[in-house]
Amino acid sequence: MRETQPKIDVHHHIAPPEYRSALAARGVESVGGRPIPAWDPEETMAFMERQGIETALLSVSAPGVFIGDLPLARELARSCNEYLAGLVRENPRRFGAFAVLPLPDVDAALEETAYALERLKLDGVGLLSSVDGRYMGHPSFEPLFEELDRREAVVFMHPHTPEEGGVPDTGLPPSLIEFVFETTRAVATLLFNGILERYPRVRIILPHAGGTVPFIALRLSLGQFWPGLQEQVPKGDGACLRSLYYDTALSAAPFALRSLQELVDDSHILFGSDYPFAPELAAAATIAGLNEYPGFDERSREAVFNRNARELFPRLRERARG
Repeated sequence: MRETQPKIDVHHHIAPPEYRSALAARGVESVGGRPIPAWDPEETMAFMERQGIETALLSVSAPGVFIGDLPLARELARSCNEYLAGLVRENPRRFGAFAVLPLPDVDAALEETAYALERLKLDGVGLLSSVDGRYMGHPSFEPLFEELDRREAVVFMHPHTPEEGGVPDTGLPPSLIEFVFETTRAVATLLFNGILERYPRVRIILPHAGGTVPFIALRLSLGQFWPGLQEQVPKGDGACLRSLYYDTALSAAPFALRSLQELVDDSHILFGSDYPFAPELAAAATIAGLNEYPGFDERSREAVFNRNARELFPRLRERARG
């Protein structure tokens, strides 16, 4: 097996203690069919050391901070962001972080964006595919994307669980198959509501190789010919989809990577582990899959494991140069 590159992990979750306690107090102890894991910085850094992960960009996963209570969402977002900023201050080489926003309250989200990026110096913003039954392309969220575009922000958009009753009951945990469809639904709404076209300076990272986006890219392209949709993507949906970034979490297999490479070049593919929702064995399998994939040469592999992330995140880029 070839020597592996140092890694920057853009898909690495955290459940701050106060956040986890607040969810548990309201009966929320799992998401997508998996328990919300406890998070310990020492245990996480030991995992990173074993897997050759230089830096992890931390994000709060679904269900996020909105559980039907807007004041609580604002309180939890601030608490999570302060906690994340503390971790980055204490371990600037090991951790970066995506800010949590108290959506669906857009005004509060705009305020928290400014606080998190200007005062706390976090590295980007974390969003969910949907909040309160509305996908990210919903017109109510457009002021947020306008501001993120102005800031040229990096956004990590993780799937949420679908609304109860929103999909047929298969008896399977939603995280197994629905997460990839949730990402796809969010991308479709961003595309055909014109958000990707109007705000091209927002750098959006999609997890799990973009859900099913690469596979159905042609089908999405046909949507631009539907009445009422064509004017939203005058440059064509292909350009919009190629502008997105895609991580490799739970997706480092030839059939997924080949499809992804047909859509984007290797500069838009990033390493992600999905730890700790995905166990260490899954992260190790992702790393092995990327190392063994014949579609990457050594330069491409280096780009996926670390160089592309350094280009996206100025703090990591400056650190590498120093």
